[in-house]
Amino acid sequence: MQTEGAVTRDRVSSPSSLCNSWQKSRAGSGSEASWPDSAWQSFWLITQGAVAQAVTSEETKGNFFTMFLAGALAVMVAIYVGGNVSGAHLNPAFSLAMCLLGRLPWAKLPIYSLVQILSAFCASGATYALYYDALQNYTGGNLTVTGPKETASIFATYPAPYLSLNNGFLDQVLGTAVLIVGILAILDTRNKGVPAGLEPVAVALLILAIGLSMGANCGYPLNPARDLGPRIFTYVAGWGPEVFSAGNGWWWVPVLAPMVGATLGTATYQLLVALHHPESSEPAQGLVLAQYKDLETPASTQTPQQSYLPHGH
Repeated sequence: MQTEGAVTRDRVSSPSSLCNSWQKSRAGSGSEASWPDSAWQSFWLITQGAVAQAVTSEETKGNFFTMFLAGALAVMVAIYVGGNVSGAHLNPAFSLAMCLLGRLPWAKLPIYSLVQILSAFCASGATYALYYDALQNYTGGNLTVTGPKETASIFATYPAPYLSLNNGFLDQVLGTAVLIVGILAILDTRNKGVPAGLEPVAVALLILAIGLSMGANCGYPLNPARDLGPRIFTYVAGWGPEVFSAGNGWWWVPVLAPMVGATLGTATYQLLVALHHPESSEPAQGLVLAQYKDLETPASTQTPQQSYLPHGH
């Protein structure tokens, strides 16, 4: 059981969890997960760095909000950097959602997931190297998972002392479902639409909102790779096997529950939103763009009924 001194950090330590996740919005994109994409995921360094800065400074140089904000902005930057290269898949839960929708071959899911886990592992190594002196100064060289000077929660999530495994599992299922529903809505051009190029900003705001409303129980992992990769790193870097036994064996919850949540979120959006779009509906962004272009076109050059009609109709 963790002491009260560790509780505050546990509850806010992993905004990074977010997981979050991205793919190009164009339907039929055949983008591949690639080793270069793992470099984009090193932007998780931003997330973990914000937590390390707050923890090792005893929250004199950061707090729960700066951690959550850094986690959201890290995802935004990662999407901007890698979105047009490989789709910037950052989260196995999102990759699973794309498989369920037929936008990603099932055979690629384990490859994507492995790359994501390895990327998070490497990002943890970068954070550890960057804050090595700070960690040694803060802990006196004693790397612990529980207690008032614990630092394992810089890298992976741990439940608050009051949280049961069942409640934690539900927390992750619902949180990931909300994440997937929100991302699918942002990418759905037949919905309200997001101005082109601002999709990563919308995803970041979504992640920040989830963190501020659902981050107290366990730091809202929502991302199996983001949690498992760093947990493995802490196991080999000196924190030891307690990283897997702490919290009544918590480690498997942020690995399995987000995948269940992704399935629930995908089904929810498809059944309650996507299937109810009018068959002839024009993609929201395309319609707005068409209207804007018509306003710029001199009246003498406009032909009757040309405005607002989709091409090919």
